[in-house]
Amino acid sequence: MAESKSNIKIISQNKKARHEYFILETYECGIELFGTEVKSVRDGKVNLTDAYAGINNGEVWLKGMNISPFEKGNIFNRDPLRERKLLMHKREILKLSQQLKEQGLSLVPLKVYLKGSLVKVEVALVKGKKLYDKREDIAKRDAKRNIDRAVKNNSRY
Repeated sequence: MAESKSNIKIISQNKKARHEYFILETYECGIELFGTEVKSVRDGKVNLTDAYAGINNGEVWLKGMNISPFEKGNIFNRDPLRERKLLMHKREILKLSQQLKEQGLSLVPLKVYLKGSLVKVEVALVKGKKLYDKREDIAKRDAKRNIDRAVKNNSRY
């Protein structure tokens, strides 16, 4: 049974990560959440800007992701910045841990989304960009924008 793209609703994206890092590989994984956290995620109260992932004892943990407390929650609300366990296959975790150790790469969350009724996180294996790489990307983006603007203006006549 194939899943359709219309079944996916993006809750939050880490746009800063695409600017700061080269994305080498992406992985879709589940996340271990409690009831009021799921309700907050569905309301879009998620912030990924300073989040990163790490591997401890064969498990992947997401650190620094802020899920605001659910407004109608009570004593069941959890700490907004607590570490959350990511759910991945053991094979993927072993492969990631080897790459993180050998090559000096990092694991960063790119987006949080709903796939059907499930909350999913897309994490990426990334390598940091140097300042000149960032400048090059900005120059390419500006050039593309200028070309698109010129084409649009010329097509009017």
